[in-house]
Amino acid sequence: MSTTTMRRTALATVGLAVTATLTLSGCKSGNEEAPPAATGSPTAGSAQPGGAGSPSATASPSAAGSEAPAGAAGTAKPGQSFKIGQAATVPFTYGSTQGTIALTVTSIEQGQAADLDPLKLGDKVKGMVPYYIHYTVKNVGTTDLAYSSVGHVKGLLPDGGEANGVSVIGTFEKCKDEALPKGFTNGQSQTNCVITMAPSAQVKITGAEYWGEPYSTVGNKALTWK
Repeated sequence: MSTTTMRRTALATVGLAVTATLTLSGCKSGNEEAPPAATGSPTAGSAQPGGAGSPSATASPSAAGSEAPAGAAGTAKPGQSFKIGQAATVPFTYGSTQGTIALTVTSIEQGQAADLDPLKLGDKVKGMVPYYIHYTVKNVGTTDLAYSSVGHVKGLLPDGGEANGVSVIGTFEKCKDEALPKGFTNGQSQTNCVITMAPSAQVKITGAEYWGEPYSTVGNKALTWK
C-alpha cells in the first residue's frame, strides 16, 4: 500500500475531525504529490492548501497533449504579476491529469488570532495573525479535472517574502479548501481558500503567489497577485 493510500485511508477514518499544522515557507516547485490510481468515487479528503481528493478520472495522452504550455499564447508567463481580481490562464497538472485553468485571487481577508483556536496550534502561532486568501478556479480546457487538487497558493509579505501557511485536515469553516468536484469540465468553477500567517499584527499579508507546475518560487517564476 502506498504512502498516499495509507494517508487517505487514515483521513477517511478520522471523518469530521479537524487538525492543523503550521507550514514553514520554503522554495518548492511543481506539485508535491501525485494522486493514486483511479478507484471510483472519492473518499473523505484533507483541506490543505489546495485540498486533496481521490482522482477517479484522468486525462488521456491525446487530451493532455492538447493543453497549452506556460507562456503559450493566452497563458500566463512565469513570473507574471496580476491585480487581485484578475484571472491568470495557466496549464494545470495533477498526477496524470492535465488541463488548463483560469486562476483568480479574488480577495485577501484579515482574520483574528482566535479564529485558529479550534485548530489547537497553541504557541506555534503565538503573536501571528491569520489571513485568508480566497481564489477561484475555472476549467477553461478540454479535460475533466474532477477530484484534482489545485493548491500551491501562498501569502506574500510586504518585502516580497513568503508567509507561513496552515495545512488543515478536515473542514475549517472560515477558510474552506476542497478538491474539485465530480464533473469539473469546461466552464465549471469553484472558490477555495488558503490560510496564511502574518508574523505579527504590525505586518500585513499584501499579496499572493501561485507556484504550481510549471511555475516555481525558484528564480521568481511564480505568478503573483497584489
